[in-house]
Amino acid sequence: MQLDFSFLSGEVLATYVTKGFLFSLQLTLVAMVGGIVLGTLLALMRLSGKPWLAGPAAAYVNTMRSIPLVMVILWFFLLIPLMIGRPMGAEVSALITFTLFEAAYYSEIMRAGIQSVPRGQVFAGYAMGMSYRQTMQLVVLPQAFRNMIPVLLTQTIILFQDTSLVYAIGAYDMLKGFEIAGKNFNRPVETYIVAALIYFVICFSLSMLVKHLQKKIAIIR
Repeated sequence: MQLDFSFLSGEVLATYVTKGFLFSLQLTLVAMVGGIVLGTLLALMRLSGKPWLAGPAAAYVNTMRSIPLVMVILWFFLLIPLMIGRPMGAEVSALITFTLFEAAYYSEIMRAGIQSVPRGQVFAGYAMGMSYRQTMQLVVLPQAFRNMIPVLLTQTIILFQDTSLVYAIGAYDMLKGFEIAGKNFNRPVETYIVAALIYFVICFSLSMLVKHLQKKIAIIR
């Protein structure tokens, strides 16, 4: 079989792929922001020293990290409509699922970041009359975020790659756009090759950016 990429014009990409790419980007950004916020709360719960907070948070994180993402995607897509009595749609289901799933991974990153801040700074905050919440908000968390920026961004790159798994529920992501184009033009091999190249270029470029950022943060330290 001879490969032919001539059909993949700018018009074809705009028609089939742009919509999917925008959803993949939206899914990545929403899951990143929501995952970091929820993950930070989970990390604080696990580090609170209170069993009634640490226990449920640890159970949530360990459960999510022990289940394949594609299974979680399918569970939420199939079970939540049964619970609420109406369908949510593949895109909305994907946004919720990825946010909740990624929170478990961002939680572990933030927990490591919080623990990387010297305890002396926590005690210094207490000595200045700060409460636990103020110490975390004004002293610990800003340093933890700075320390963990490269790891958080690396997890976000993995998150972008994982968005291709929404094919399992029929959501229209970038890979789905290429798949539809391949079927319509009867050129599935070519479209999957181009899709793989685009994923590689995006993720490799972001990885190089993270590596450069990591060096700058190391110099600041």
